Amino acid sequence: MNKTKFIILAGLLTIVFVLIQWSTASAQHPALDSLAGKVIQKYQKASCEDLAKQRSEPKTAQEQEVLKMLKGNPQMRAEFINKVAAPVANKLFECDLLP
Repeated sequence: MNKTKFIILAGLLTIVFVLIQWSTASAQHPALDSLAGKVIQKYQKASCEDLAKQRSEPKTAQEQEVLKMLKGNPQMRAEFINKVAAPVANKLFECDLLP
């Protein structure tokens, strides 16, 4: 096996390993996946006026509990943010709610 083929094979194996780790990590928190899906859906379905109004309302007990959980677990928080950041930021940008 020449050096180029070895490097390509090593790269492919690395990619496969990373994909397996990523899919395993995602499967470890099905409740987090569900929560992220609900947050994304909430932002996608809400009108800009609804989102602007919701920003000024106090958080529900359930929302406060989720925030407490995410603040206490940096790994879970990072996973959640990675899932919701782009869809939520895009919606807020469309609504002129981002600075």
